[in-house]
Amino acid sequence: MWRPRLAALLLSVAACIAQAADSKITIEDLTQRAAAGDRSAMHKLAESYYVGSNGADQDFKKAVEWYLRLAKAGDARAQTSICLMYARGYGVSKNMTEAYRWWNFAAIQNDPGAQYNLGLTYITGEGVTIDYERAARWFREASRRGHVQAQHNLGMMHHEGKGVPKDVRQAYYWVRVAALQGDDVAANTLPKPRGEMTASRMRNPRQRSG
Repeated sequence: MWRPRLAALLLSVAACIAQAADSKITIEDLTQRAAAGDRSAMHKLAESYYVGSNGADQDFKKAVEWYLRLAKAGDARAQTSICLMYARGYGVSKNMTEAYRWWNFAAIQNDPGAQYNLGLTYITGEGVTIDYERAARWFREASRRGHVQAQHNLGMMHHEGKGVPKDVRQAYYWVRVAALQGDDVAANTLPKPRGEMTASRMRNPRQRSG
């Protein structure tokens, strides 16, 4: 039985780590610029507090404060970040209903990470009622924007006929797209839908030209 990919519930901190190596950035400078309304500085300040870089101690509450300012201003990236913090209980009490609310805002703005995580909430039932059709819908939106884990999940939902029609060709297509982007899990999964698609073509020769 396939299990959905859940790793994306963790915040990506690659950008923060890169910033930490830049000795020219200071927390005082970021705070001053952020207070003046510089959105880029707000992002960097929130990320600095999240990982503890640029002279700041790790402080999830302060990270939430700055992410929330951006999120309320309609910033999709910050909305995705704040809902992940609600999902993990970092700097705030864990609240999947609140996480779901912010994921919706960001997903509507076509943030693929939010769309992917919104799909996960409909599979796990955290903060919402389980709904595989809606999960597949959001995985498809994220997949079209290149989200690898969403592509793999969407392919496996087609493979099992969960929330979407069972379709081995669609399963193979999406898992292969993820594998071609270098995803090891998708690459290891690919032989299963490939084998079933080959078997289907052998049973129905007319499909070979499709």
